[in-house]
Amino acid sequence: MSWIHDRDFVRAVEFPADREDLTGPVNLAAPAPLPQHMFMRVLRSVWGVPVGLSVTKWMAELGAFALRSDTELLLKSRRVVPGRLLEAGFAFDHAQWPETAGDLVRRVRDGPGLTG
Repeated sequence: MSWIHDRDFVRAVEFPADREDLTGPVNLAAPAPLPQHMFMRVLRSVWGVPVGLSVTKWMAELGAFALRSDTELLLKSRRVVPGRLLEAGFAFDHAQWPETAGDLVRRVRDGPGLTG
């Protein structure tokens, strides 16, 4: 599963704008994708939720129908890495999922209006 911290996302969008040598498509994803079950295990751990239930295909289809979406968006994924960004020297502030998940959970728990 590919992911990216919101602050790295903004910085990665701005990064090519300041460079003439980086044109065309650029993948916006952290450099360390991981399996979805590991992504959720870490997120549950930092959130303090000891157990997670698996979602079946029919549950995903029901949710996608309710959201007027496509189950393919939920059931399939691509391993995306930011090769061109890294080659151009972009440095991620949040490159590993456990630390990123902890930061995001702290920000949600601290409430709106706080920066940092």
